[in-house]
Amino acid sequence: MADEKAYGKFADDFMWGTATASYQIEGAWEKDGKGESVWDRHAHESGKIEDNSNADVACDSYHNYEQDVEMMKNLKVKHYRFSLSWARLLPTADAGKPNQAGIDYYNKLINALVNAGIQPCVTLYHWDLPQCLQEKGGFLDDMIIDKFEEYANFCFEKFGDRVKMWITINEPHVNCIYGFAMGNHAPGIQDPCNGFYKVSRTMLLSHAKAWHKYDTRYRAQQKGQISISCNSDWCEAKDPSKEEDRKAAELYLEATLGWFAHPVYVDGDYPPVLKEAVAKKSEEYGMDKSRFPVMTEEEKTLIKGTHDFFGLNHYTTRLATPMTKEMEEHRLHPDLDAFIFPNMEWERAGSEWLYIAPWGLRKLLKHIATTYGNPTIIVTENGCSTKHPVGKEGDVANLEDEQRCNYISSYINEALKAVQQDGVKLQGYFLWSLMDNFEWAAGYTERFGLHYVDFNDAARPRKARKSCQIYREIIENNGFTKSRKKF
Repeated sequence: MADEKAYGKFADDFMWGTATASYQIEGAWEKDGKGESVWDRHAHESGKIEDNSNADVACDSYHNYEQDVEMMKNLKVKHYRFSLSWARLLPTADAGKPNQAGIDYYNKLINALVNAGIQPCVTLYHWDLPQCLQEKGGFLDDMIIDKFEEYANFCFEKFGDRVKMWITINEPHVNCIYGFAMGNHAPGIQDPCNGFYKVSRTMLLSHAKAWHKYDTRYRAQQKGQISISCNSDWCEAKDPSKEEDRKAAELYLEATLGWFAHPVYVDGDYPPVLKEAVAKKSEEYGMDKSRFPVMTEEEKTLIKGTHDFFGLNHYTTRLATPMTKEMEEHRLHPDLDAFIFPNMEWERAGSEWLYIAPWGLRKLLKHIATTYGNPTIIVTENGCSTKHPVGKEGDVANLEDEQRCNYISSYINEALKAVQQDGVKLQGYFLWSLMDNFEWAAGYTERFGLHYVDFNDAARPRKARKSCQIYREIIENNGFTKSRKKF
């Protein structure tokens, strides 16, 4: 039964960690030579942040990183996933003109982690592109591919002696959807029929170039691993007995996870189901050819196999059925002929999209194992939010965060079942997030932190929530034992 708890331990070398991202926590947005990022511009000018806030200061981790490391030490995590600010390191996106203050900051952070026995796990790109590159076209222009490779090479050279786990791009699917289709994330472009697809190609090629750079120039000496982090809900048929519902669920999984995983882990090209769907819709729209990018054989060869593990960000689960006229207003994308929705009886977290279905993680892990050649998987994000709308903030501290405690323990327990019962090769788990931070278009109205951050205090003090205790106990047990009081 799905609700039966599993007992046992993960592998002795299992990676327990927490995760953050540069724009969401660092602050110091124009300090010490940092350049402007697309998120600096978007938060300042778009008017699309729910509480009209920005991350100019955020958690001020640029100044508070030592406190962050102490928090991790208390949690007993041995890994920390964070991202580098491209604009802090290379304000003009020119590796020949680096910002020494940015290099110094990350060296201090990395050294503090290493000295604390915590392995730095670094994401090269977590959505904060230098604004100067966006003004040249950003990911809509092929020039970005070589610029990303140049940036990656710079980072490997500066930090790779101590960083043994790299992620090239975080959640390219989300960046495409919200940054280039809906436009509520930076760079704020609304082009769901063309630009949305175009950037998926340049992101894949940027990832591949960075992977090959590491593989050929740095791997032998630095002995690290590098991959991409894909996001995906689990999705299954509203009615499993109906073929059309099963096909709708398959389409959604291919349009989220498969869009980037299939090229990297299978054959260098997009999933056939997705290519067929976009070609069909393009024809319906009266176009003479599909709007989906066409990969050359050279590009397919470049992309295929550019992974050392499968990075997965997962939060929630959905059900699927074919799109109907009545449901058109809920269509996620012009080319997705599927109605995707949660079971409204499931418990909901703070974010309106985050319905709690722990069993979905196990099913997704098994799907990845069977679909993509049973790779080693690392859950690079998983977490639970609370919501605090403007004027109705309520208990923002929420120090007794029972829902998050239950979420963490139940999702990790389902991951253990995937290992024990399904043979999934799960290597690590990174909880989102170490602390409350700037949650993109939601601003500070949503909080995912193990630690409460008081954003009204200039010092940005942090305070541990109960979920810290729960997560630490799981880490100390390296899993679940029957002697535990609660999990």
